[in-house]
Parts: sequence; C-alpha cells; structure tokens
Amino acid sequence: MNVENAQQLLNQKLDAQNLEKLAALDNNIIDNFVAEAIQLCTPEKVFVCTDSDQDIGYIREQTLAGGEEKKLATEGHTYHFDGYNDQARDKANTRYMVSKEMPLGANLNTIEKDEALAEVRGYLDGIMQGKTMIVRFFCLGPTSSKFSITGIQLTDSFYVAHSEDLLYRPGYEQAKKLTEGDDFFKVLHSAGELVNGCSKDTDKRRIYFDLESNTVYSVNTQYAGNTVGFKKLCLRLAICKADREGWLAEHMFILGVNGKNNRKTYFAGAFPSACGKTSTAMLPGENIVGDDIAYLREIDGEARTVNVESGIFGIIRDVNPDDDPVIYDVLHTPGEVIFSNVLINDGKPYWLGMGRELPTAGVNHSGQWQKGATDDKGNNIDPSHKNARYTVRLKVLANLDEHADNPAGVPVGGIIYGGRDSDTWVPVQRAYSWEEGVVMGASLESETTAATLGKEGVRTFQPMSNLDFVSISLGRYIQNYIDFGKKLKKAPPIFGVNYFLKNEQGQYLNGMLDKKVWVKWAELSVHSDVEAIDMPTGRIPKYADLSRLFKELLDQEYSLEDYEEQFTIRIPEIKAKLDRIEEIYRTQVADTPEFFFNVMARQRKKLDQLQQSQGDYVSPSKL
Repeated sequence: MNVENAQQLLNQKLDAQNLEKLAALDNNIIDNFVAEAIQLCTPEKVFVCTDSDQDIGYIREQTLAGGEEKKLATEGHTYHFDGYNDQARDKANTRYMVSKEMPLGANLNTIEKDEALAEVRGYLDGIMQGKTMIVRFFCLGPTSSKFSITGIQLTDSFYVAHSEDLLYRPGYEQAKKLTEGDDFFKVLHSAGELVNGCSKDTDKRRIYFDLESNTVYSVNTQYAGNTVGFKKLCLRLAICKADREGWLAEHMFILGVNGKNNRKTYFAGAFPSACGKTSTAMLPGENIVGDDIAYLREIDGEARTVNVESGIFGIIRDVNPDDDPVIYDVLHTPGEVIFSNVLINDGKPYWLGMGRELPTAGVNHSGQWQKGATDDKGNNIDPSHKNARYTVRLKVLANLDEHADNPAGVPVGGIIYGGRDSDTWVPVQRAYSWEEGVVMGASLESETTAATLGKEGVRTFQPMSNLDFVSISLGRYIQNYIDFGKKLKKAPPIFGVNYFLKNEQGQYLNGMLDKKVWVKWAELSVHSDVEAIDMPTGRIPKYADLSRLFKELLDQEYSLEDYEEQFTIRIPEIKAKLDRIEEIYRTQVADTPEFFFNVMARQRKKLDQLQQSQGDYVSPSKL
C-alpha cells in the first residue's frame, strides 16, 4: 500500500483523537503497517495507545469490561483463563517464513513464504469485525539506550495489551525518535472468534515469522506465550538482528550477586525449563535485573547487558513461601497482578505447589471444576494448570536491582549455564576459557521428569537454553559467541551448575538452597578470591572454601564426605555426554565451527588420561 492510500484509509477508519496520536509519530512505515492491518482485519474501531496513564488505564478497564479478566478479592488482582486447548506455546504451528532470498538453517520449522502469507492472511481476513484494534508501542530494553528496540503490536485482545503493559517499557515516545531506516519489530495478533471469552478456532492457530520484514503474525490464540509478541516471539527476530549486527540476544536471566566490601558482580544465566532458572534469578539476598531475556553488547571492550523486559510472566506452580518468598509475598499483596489459568475459589487464586491445601471445587480453565473432574478424553483435570502463570511488573519486587533500567546496562561479570543432570556434571565448575565455556553452554541438556512425561531421565538437547528460539543456523549461532568474545578486552568467565545430581540410590545430593553457595563461589572465582582444582572439563571448588560458605550462608555444616560424593569426577558419564553431544553436532549441525570439536577432543584426551591413572570415578582429593 502506498503512502497516499494508507493515509486515506487511516483518515476513514480512525477518529480525530486516534489519528492525531498516530500522526505524531510521523512514520510512513508504521502508518502503512496499521493501514494494511485495518484493511485486512476490518476492525470496528481503532484505539492508539500512548504512554499516558489515561490510555493505559483505558486498556485495563476494557479487560474487565469485556470479561477477558475478572477481579479477585485482593485489590488490583485479576484473573484470566485461556481455552482448554490453548495453554502453552504451540511449537508445531510456530514457523519461519522462508524465501529464495533468505534461506534458513536446518532444524528450523519453516514454511514457504508465499504459502504462509496466503494462509495466515486468510485466517486474519475480516477477523476483527465488531472488535477494537489496539495499537500499542513498547521499548525492548531501557529507553534511550544503545540496546533499545522499538516494537509495535496490533491486537484485538485487551488482555494481551494489558499483559504487555506489565511486561514492557512504554514505547510510544521512543517510537517518535525512529528515523527512516531504523529497525523495529512488528506484531499482528488476533484472538479470533471467542467462545466463553476464549479463542474458538485453535485448530487454525498459527504463529508465523517474517524475518525479512521483522514481522510476527499470530492468530486464533490467546495464551500469552503465543500472543505477547515481544517475549519469545520477538526474541527470534532479535537473534536475527543480533546476527547481522554482532551482538547476542539470549534466553537469560540477569542477577546482581553481592560480594565482599560492597562489591556487586552481575551474572547472566541460561537454564532450560525446570532447571532452576527462576529460583537462581530470585536468590534471597541478591538483586534481580531480569528473569528471562537479555541482550548482550560489547561497549568499549566490555560485555554489558540489559533486561529486555520490565516484568515477569512466570510459571506459578510451586511458588511457595519457603522457596520463593519474594514472589509469594507479591502474589498476596494488593497491587497489579494478573493470574492466568489458576483455580479460583471465593475470589482467591490457588495453584499447585503453593504450600497449602487446595479447595476441592472452584472455577478454572476447564470451567466449573471439582476434585476428580476429567475431560472428554478421560484425562484428569488438575485444579490449576501445570503451566499456570502470574504477570507482574518487576518494580514491585523488593530485591530489584538499582540499575535495572540503566540505559548503559550492567557489566557481565560471569555467565552461568545450568541443566537438569542426574549423573554427570558436578554442582559447579568453571570453564578454562571462553571457548570451553561456549562448548559448555552449547552442550546443555535437560532431563525430563516422571511427573511431566511419564518417563524420567530422558535427556533433551537444549544449547544455551535457546534452541526453540534460534532463528539462524545453530553453527552460526555458536560462532557468533566466539566472535563476540574476541571483541572483548576480557571475556567474562563461564560457569556450569547442576542442582540435580543424584547418588546411586536416586537421592538428590544437593539441597534446594545449596544453589546460593554455588553462585557465591562463582562470584568469588570471578575475582580470584578462591583457588580451584583442575579437572578435565573445568575447575572445581576446594572443600575448605565450600565448607566456609555453607556455614556463612546457610548456617550448615558441610561434610568432607558430601563434598567428595558431589565433586567426584564421573568419567564414564562425562565421556558418554561428550559422545551424545558430538554425535548431534556432527550429524545434525553441518556448519558447527571446528573449534567445537577441538575442545571436545582435548577434554576427551584429559578424561582418558585421568581414567587410565585413577579409574572411572575420581575423588577431587586425588586431582
């Protein structure tokens, strides 16, 4: 659509007030995006939301007026239900559009671009009749920052728009600063036809990415992971942009760890789901910057990072006063909180693992619910969905870091990778170099649990905890890490942690709170305040340092026997892991950089030598 036609359509469809808001941006690309979406989706009205309290308040009011959210007994708390079959990210129907001009790497779920556009535009055709199209602007990263990326989302869901208001920094004023040629991210979403307030046609649910135009299309879904465009959807766009421009877009938390003499060291960390990511980001006594997505840039030879978001869309299952006191307090304090897909009884929310007995009846995502309820396939319906969520602004957290909104970001003092590993990795180790640390992150695995898949111990390959969102070839993605490290005057050290190591009887060797010790040891290691023991894949702590930390931090005695068992080098298991990972990269990732295999060869040689001299299982006292 040309500029003249776009302006003519906007003049016809927008009232004077909303037209003025759009015109103030003075951006033909934004005008064209909005106009084409109006022409396609045919909304009854268009509401352009600025950064004003009045406009944002209107969004919140409409979520209640339209029934997308309902009030709870605690002031400011609301709840929302997604459809019974719309409770998680739809991986099968989340696909990249590809064209001859922009082929993508292997192992990505792709669809030919012309075919994809025809399909998704067919679903979007007239889909907003009788509805309001909401035009929202957000800033990914702090505003007025080298990290900043502007995003524009068009949606017909006030719940989605409200969620984004909690999760992202306002971006309307930022959008005014866009100049011709500036990249920004665009999202077009419709929940589609609604039944009982939920998306009806989930069989026609589609989430498609046009990487050439930085555009996401999402239709016939409400679940935030499929619709809140600037979360994992635009992470895929950011990875492509970072690839072009030489920085990193990562699925990482950012944590400020307090050290001695008022020192603070910032860590970025990547953990697959159910591996301790949120509990690490929220460690008691430390300061959270972000829990989910980070951009990393080289600035004056230093790695610096920002939290892309300003809120948390967190899994609520197992949030309880013992393990997550900060979040638990927020969820029981007046203020703006959205609960989704939990159990509601007498105006109060309940969820699995909250540390108290749940009601035997109430309302949940399936409708009226009572204990023992089953769905039409005979499956048991839990009182609260296992993927139920809470949405809050970060600023309500008592432990929010003072530099969370610093336009310059925070310096990356170290990087932590963690997986769910019952028999291989020690609880904490430090990689010998940036290259070896990259291999450590690219070798992440997460074991399934019996509770989720019915079979425990199945290892899932999850490099950098980012595999689901990497929108370029995996080999290139790994090489970008190496190139990034070369720009730095001093690359931050990389650590591996494992909170799930077990003994031969299947018992966990670590307590829930032990992670504080491992992270504090990493902080000391960054500053060379502790020595370490060399082993084939990295450096591990000395007993004396851990014994002191357990006493100082947890008031626990840490026995030499526990240390020996936890930090014994399990050579057969480590070699089996190297074999698994190397097989994946040799057979499935054609462009794996050669350094990757060189690192693995060095580690395997060290393991062989140690095995020949000391046997299969080597106590740290023998190293």
